This record gives sequence, structure tokens and C-alpha cells, in this order.
Amino acid sequence: MSKPVLSLIQSDLPEKWQQILSDLISEPKELLDILGLDGTDKPASLAAIDSFPMKIPRPFAMRMERGNWHDPLLLQVWPAREEETSIPDLVTDPLQESRFNPVPGLLHKYHGRVLLTAVPHCAIHCRYCFRRHFDYAANTPGKPGWQAALDYIRADGSIEEIILSGGDPLAASDKYLDWLLAELEAIPHVDSIRFHTRLPVVVPQRITPSLRRILQRDRLRTSIVVHCNHAHELDNEVGRALSTLAADGHTLLNQSVLLRNINDNPASLLALSRRLFSCHVLPYYLHLPDRVAGTSHFLVCEEEGCRLIAELEDLLPGYLVPRLVREEPGAAHKTRIL
Repeated sequence: MSKPVLSLIQSDLPEKWQQILSDLISEPKELLDILGLDGTDKPASLAAIDSFPMKIPRPFAMRMERGNWHDPLLLQVWPAREEETSIPDLVTDPLQESRFNPVPGLLHKYHGRVLLTAVPHCAIHCRYCFRRHFDYAANTPGKPGWQAALDYIRADGSIEEIILSGGDPLAASDKYLDWLLAELEAIPHVDSIRFHTRLPVVVPQRITPSLRRILQRDRLRTSIVVHCNHAHELDNEVGRALSTLAADGHTLLNQSVLLRNINDNPASLLALSRRLFSCHVLPYYLHLPDRVAGTSHFLVCEEEGCRLIAELEDLLPGYLVPRLVREEPGAAHKTRIL
């Protein structure tokens, strides 16, 4: 299978993914026109767009079902009026990440690993995002400003793994990413890099021969944790991109968020696990949604999550059942529920 994948990806122009990122859907009307939907049925929230702009890659939009307001991909990115609902315990920083931000661009929450906000932007704005209110302006130092974060890592010999997040680290240019990986590879006690990314799913054209070469480091072990919530996100082109990364020797895992009216049913989660496995990706975490301001319509309770996992355990082998988790501020690790 690897030969057809390689030839397909090499046939794309290296700049294609950048062209896609420069031409995102950012206006509700354009998306409605593409999908043949009437905006009066479910008006967009201009206030929500003002605080968290709409960003949707065209390859992702093309997987949505025309004429269907209940499409699970559409519901993840549509700036609904429900985002204006204010609930007291839904806050802008539910994980209190500002407490674990010792230098710009670096979060140190867990023993042995730190997270770098490699870039401030994503290819897509998922409306349930726990960092939709994050201060990226203060946490994206850029190439000249990374010295403080790199010095922090060099000074702490317990740090063995670097998590590249953001934003989305694969939204960075090849040149910038290659430089950052080289800097991290030169720190002796760092032995692994983990990417948290949605790019291979929403813009599979990002998996270019150039990127593949950059990810092949001499010393560092590399794992790639993608974010996919529904099997409909995984079309054939995404499958080929993910299979290519697996063929290159990277460990591929998936994190999903359990979302009301999107994947909160056994059939959707079952199909997602099976489709991920066909793309050489193992289900890893199923997160209960973080209690982020503006996301009340996505929330699913713990009891419902436990019931769904129990049903999956009856239908799937254990390695295809994700761990049900939540993240709690100040905890030394994610809290496993099931």
C-alpha cells in the first residue's frame, strides 16, 4: 500500500497545503452556499465569530453532507447562537493553563514533559476548543524568542518528551519546524517528540515529502496524536496521508472529544474506532468536554460517557476502545474515568 500512497502525495505541489490555509472559509454565507442550507434555519452568531473567528479548510467542508444541518462535521465548526449562552461555571481558562506557563510558549503541567505552543494558529476553529480564549499573543515568541523556552528545557534534566501543540504545529512552515526540531534534538535529555495536530485530518495535503523528511530525526522518537471526532472526517485522502505517516515509522494515536449530538452514540464511536484502525491509527483518549465559556451545547455528562464506553467494550477488542478521561487543573496527569 505504501507505494501508491507515496506516488499520490508526491504528485501534489509542495505549496498546495499552504494555498489551502490561505483560502479558508471564514464567512457563514459562503459555507451555507456550499452546503445548500438556509441561514434563517440556524442563524450564525456574529458575537461568537467576533470572539473566535470562523475558520474551515475547504477539503474538510467538502466532506459535509449537503442540505443537512445535523451533519456531524458541520456542527463542530458552525458558530451557533448557543455560544452566546453564559453559564457561571463555564470559563475562559478551564484548565488554568496560565498557572503552568513559566516562560512564553511553554506549558509545564506534567512530570517529564512540557508543551510548546509552536504556532498561534490552526487550520480549523473547532467551536468546542478549550483554547479558544488562550492568550496566543503572549505565548508565540517566534524564532528569536524561543531561547527562554529552550533554556528552560535545557536546565531541567527530567524533561524527556516535548509536546508540540498550539495552535497546530503542522501549520508551521517546513523551515521553521525543521529549525525547532533541530534545536530540541540537540538537548541530550530530550528523547521524544509528540505532535498534537489536526492537520493530517482536515488538510491531508500537508503530508508532503518535505515534511516527511523533516519528521525523520536521527535520535528522537516521534509520535503523532491526531484529533478526529467522527468517522466521516476520514475520507480516502486522509486515510492515505495517515497510512503514509505510519509507514514512516511514527506512532499514530487519536484523541476525540465526546460531543453532544455529534458522536455521543455507540454507532458513531464504533465506526470511528474501526475507521481509525483502518488508517493505522489507534484510539487513545475520549475526552469529556472541558467546561469552556461558549461551549455549553457540546457538553456530555460523565454518566453518559461511561455508558458509551461500556457499550463499546461489548463490541470492540480492547485496543480499539479509547480511555474515557477528563483533564483537571493542577492534576499530575489526565483523570481516567474508564
